[in-house]
Amino acid sequence: MCKRNQKILEDKLNILELGINKISKNLENKEKHDLIYILGSKKEIIKRNIIAGIFRGIGTGIGFTIITAIIIYFLQRIVRLNIPVIGEYINDIIEIVQHSK
Repeated sequence: MCKRNQKILEDKLNILELGINKISKNLENKEKHDLIYILGSKKEIIKRNIIAGIFRGIGTGIGFTIITAIIIYFLQRIVRLNIPVIGEYINDIIEIVQHSK
């Protein structure tokens, strides 16, 4: 019984070792691919980076607009609660934002 369990354990270890070796080879190939990309066409790298930068800028602008709209919405809700000091202060901020549009 003990030899059978030891054999099963050895088989599992061999399978695990094969899997680890396969993962290691895949990572080495990935690193080679990254190196080829870096040393590749400079025009292609510049083009990809420019496109990525444009889309990051657009995403940042859209995200900032959405977050600002949500903040203004909640500030208007607070003003409607008629809290004396905070309500007046927030009302002034909202008026400034609306006049700047």
